[in-house]
Amino acid sequence: MQGPERRERIMLEAGRLFGRLGYGATRLDDVAAAAGVTKPMVYRHFGSKKDLYIALLRRHEADLPTFIESAAVPVGATQRETVDAILDGWLDYARENSFSWLIIFRDKTGDPEIEAARRSVNTRAQQILAAFIRDLSPGLTAELVEPMAEFLTRGLAGLVLWWADHPDVSKSIVHATATRVTVATLRG
Repeated sequence: MQGPERRERIMLEAGRLFGRLGYGATRLDDVAAAAGVTKPMVYRHFGSKKDLYIALLRRHEADLPTFIESAAVPVGATQRETVDAILDGWLDYARENSFSWLIIFRDKTGDPEIEAARRSVNTRAQQILAAFIRDLSPGLTAELVEPMAEFLTRGLAGLVLWWADHPDVSKSIVHATATRVTVATLRG
């Protein structure tokens, strides 16, 4: 593996382990073994276990705008069609990266730096959803936008966490649920 490919592999396997075991129980020896690299190689890419964990949080934060930007929304789409298209890609990402939600919402480390990174991810998600709400519900009063963004952020995250616990549930069921709740929220 080349450097960038190795780094991605380490991040993928670390995310899976952190999501399953939590920060405290995940050892860099286990990350290295799962990624097929040596522990010094993990340290070469990430200075510490905390640096690796924060890198995963930052990656998720950087991915947040892509759900709206890359959605295949048809020209002239209705509000429901827009929501449907955005959620389709987001749910694919959520299924593939379910560990992101586990480390953001379930794994509490108590480390102030990690908790600050976690809050940053949540704040960014709320900002993106607030902009989305303003775009799709232009008549909505300004004071409702932020609480609605918080509601959707936490509600959709909760749905993804539930889906991680119920992997046998089809994407179509989760998608229909997310679309229905989001559209109902946007319509008020």
